This record gives sequence, structure tokens and C-alpha cells, in this order.
Amino acid sequence: MHSRNLFVFLALVAVAILPLRPAHAEDLARVLAELDAAAVGFRTTTATVEFDSIQTDPIYDKDVMTGNAYYERKGNNVEMAVHFKEHNGKPTAKTYTYSKGTFRLSETGKEADAKPYTQASKFEGYLTLGFGASGSELAEKWDIKYLGQETIDGVVTDKLELVAKDPTVRKNISKVTVWMDTARAVSLKVVFDEGEGQSYVCHYTNIKVNQSLPKTAFNFDK
Repeated sequence: MHSRNLFVFLALVAVAILPLRPAHAEDLARVLAELDAAAVGFRTTTATVEFDSIQTDPIYDKDVMTGNAYYERKGNNVEMAVHFKEHNGKPTAKTYTYSKGTFRLSETGKEADAKPYTQASKFEGYLTLGFGASGSELAEKWDIKYLGQETIDGVVTDKLELVAKDPTVRKNISKVTVWMDTARAVSLKVVFDEGEGQSYVCHYTNIKVNQSLPKTAFNFDK
């Protein structure tokens, strides 16, 4: 995966940080307050994830990966991992982990093949977008436009459009649209718009909050 796509994926598999715009100020204030409350009790999340890379220009193309995602927060420490199972319908062992400020990727799922990306630590807030972040954390990194409520997989979500305050992030992602379940401080869907007909969609299902994680959740397969 190219470094640019890697950065977008990090932000996607993520999901957790979002600020205010004048319109719908009351709704935004409610969303942030609900996230503040939910974040206090947030510890872990497990979910099934589908990550789609979509190109519409010059011709339509779609790349699909599915697997299991894990998140854990202990104070200011955040860990995440995705263990993919299928890539365009074919088996894959590709695995991503983010732990102790270092992001690692293994195309084979093996520890010996894992490559570190230490500079990813400065993007931690973007890597975990929408999983356990408080409203105050959200307000630090994004300018937000409230887009109303939509039902995703039977759950009423708050839909937000985000523009990163960090110009480095904006070079890669022009905007992000996220559908959040604020009661649990999790994202059900995230769309990253890279511009020029390129976008990335992350859809989370079978979400479980504050349940025990597998001991190997943040490890590569041995």
C-alpha cells in the first residue's frame, strides 16, 4: 500500500476527533457533550470492519478489505489493530497495529515481516477517529459541520462533516464525513474524501464496547 493510502487508512481505521461550525451550534454542543460523557467509561471496542478504496475518475474502481478491528484506551494511551481476513474476496493475513506511538504493517500477518512507521504517532488522534474520544479531544483537531441524524444499521447516528485544522492532514484529506453513535462514542461509518475522485470508506458492524479483547488483539500472528 502506498504511503499516502497508508496515511488515509490509519485515519480511517480508525475513528475520533471533531470541532465546531456556527450552523447547528446547539446540535454540535449536544454531540460533544454526549461524547464527553461516553468517553469517561470507554475502555475497548471490537468490530467487524469493511475498508473500501473507491476511485471514480477517470474510471470507476473499488478495492475491498474486510476483517476485525480492535481499540483500547487506558488513560492517554491508545492501541488499535486491524486483522484483515479477505481482500477482494480472497483470503489475506494483512495486519495493522498501532501501539506505544508506533504503527506497524505486515502484509503476511507475521511479526517478522512487520514494518514500523514511527512518524505515525503524531497522527494518533486521527488514527483512532471516532472510538472513545471525548468532545474536547474532537474540538482540538477538526472544524465540524453538523449534517443531521441518519440511521445506520438500525442505529440513529449524528452525521458530521470534518475539515482538519492541521494543514498536513488537509493535504491528504480534504474532508471527512462520519456517522457517530455518541452514546457509545463509536463511529459506524467514515468516509474520507481525498479529492480528484478518490475516497475511502470504513464501515463498522457487530460493534461491541467494553468487552474483553483477545490476548493477541494488538499482536501479529505467531
